[in-house]
Amino acid sequence: MTDRKSEFASAPLKTFGRRGGRPLSGRQKVLMDEALPRLQVPIVPGQHLDPKQVFPNLDEIWLEIGFGGGEHVSGQARKAPNAGILASEVFFEGIAKLLGQIEDQKLENVRVWPEDGRELVDGLQDASIDRAFILFPDPWPKARHQKRRIIQPDFLDALARVMKPGGRVRFATDVRSYADEALERFLAHPAFDWTATCADDWRNVPTDHVETRYQQKKLGDIDPVYYDFSIAQTA
Repeated sequence: MTDRKSEFASAPLKTFGRRGGRPLSGRQKVLMDEALPRLQVPIVPGQHLDPKQVFPNLDEIWLEIGFGGGEHVSGQARKAPNAGILASEVFFEGIAKLLGQIEDQKLENVRVWPEDGRELVDGLQDASIDRAFILFPDPWPKARHQKRRIIQPDFLDALARVMKPGGRVRFATDVRSYADEALERFLAHPAFDWTATCADDWRNVPTDHVETRYQQKKLGDIDPVYYDFSIAQTA
């Protein structure tokens, strides 16, 4: 008989909650049925995807884990048309919103992964990402749930594997406990070099940041902090 306790202990912890939300509109349902299959990142279990196969004519490959309503992804895609963006989100409403933005803005440099972002990272080729964004991830504020936060040592190992030497990673949060915990874990990892030289570097909004609707709600307990890291050349 299968040891159910051992089975659950070995399963990866989810870093997100329920998949649902508000009911999708008719248009959103069509986008999920018709646009998503065409725009989905072609990850194959057991293989590592070279993103250049998806964007052969673009200069850089960017990654966004947990894109929420998609505003940051679509905004960056407009500002950086020579960067191909791989973006993950599990909530159907957010996925449908981004698909709508891709269609309305005629964006050709975005692909979507509608599952756990860790699966996307695990399915990518080594040293294939130039830039990564992890913006306002679920803080899991209750102490007993904080082990579900995505910034864990094993995730940072996986992220470091797919980042190019000299690549850049941005993490942002408006939750004090997560800001402290995440910074400590990034600094403890040999692949990530914090680029800040003064407090303004993490307290001020980066000039290339695209504000999201989540930020406007101001649900956190601190003003947002933005931690930028470069990938060590020896990583």
